[in-house]
Amino acid sequence: MPSIADAEASNQRHQVPRPAALATPAPVSVRVLTKRYGAVAAVDGLTFELMQGTVTGFLGPNGAGKSSTLRMLLGLAEPTSGEALVFGRPYSQLQDPARRVGALLESGDFDPGRSGRNHLRALALAGQIGFDRVEEVLDLVGLQGAADRPVKGYSLGMRQRLGLAGALLGDPELLLLDEPANGLDPEGVHWLRGFLRNFAAEGRTVLVSSHVLAEVARTADAVVIMHRGRLAALLGRTSSRKVIDRSRSAICTPRPAARSERRGQVRAVQAANHPHRSVPAADSCCSHRSGGSPARDEPARGGPAELAGPAEDSRDGHDLRDAVRLPTRGPVHHQ
Repeated sequence: MPSIADAEASNQRHQVPRPAALATPAPVSVRVLTKRYGAVAAVDGLTFELMQGTVTGFLGPNGAGKSSTLRMLLGLAEPTSGEALVFGRPYSQLQDPARRVGALLESGDFDPGRSGRNHLRALALAGQIGFDRVEEVLDLVGLQGAADRPVKGYSLGMRQRLGLAGALLGDPELLLLDEPANGLDPEGVHWLRGFLRNFAAEGRTVLVSSHVLAEVARTADAVVIMHRGRLAALLGRTSSRKVIDRSRSAICTPRPAARSERRGQVRAVQAANHPHRSVPAADSCCSHRSGGSPARDEPARGGPAELAGPAEDSRDGHDLRDAVRLPTRGPVHHQ
């Protein structure tokens, strides 16, 4: 007669193995995203992913498609085609979205006669968040002293701080910020830079749009550059700092087959670094990144898509893919 130990060993041998835990979805995943307004493509085949615990700059001249992309990520605009996902699903399908995603899109979206404190309390009621959190974020953004003043008396910088406080109410895992430094004085910009770095150090994620490369380069782990609705370049922190002084040498020396593509990326970088300067239009260099016809040096399907320049992070030597991934065409599998 088999012993109890023999029976237990037999049971263990025949147990069905438990499936491995599913990988956590990327905080932001944009897949061949397109948004058209009539004949105009505001966003044209945009594809990239963000990794958890990073600050990513979202750069490009005015009209490049940054705000349209953010609006689609937040469910405020419907894509013409493609996907804009947060934590692996459309924003509208998130459970308790205020506690997962915080957003600052427009600093003027306030009732001018309402105080800053009451504005945040109204947002807290809508999100089922306690008023004690309102006091915490007012203190965090430095508005306690002006919290009872009507918003109509706020400066642009104060409105930006109030908008950021609203984005932080739910203590979110992801922040989507559209030009948050606009209107801030130098002290406020320095504070924002430190806040975003600390936010990411806690394992949370930031996508922050701007048209000023110099400021983004001081904050971000990586930079996604758009130009005329398309993804033009991905830069690591070291690379983006080099672009400030020498935009033509920021992109690594190309192979002969890739020179045309690199020239288009440099034009996009110059447009981002000097938004008010006329920059020649980029050619079709980024077609393999934006859903068009494959470029001559496009990597084979299934291989890693090539990044647009030196990909190191100056703080810890991580590859750019640690902060931003550029998925190849077809289904994207999270590692």
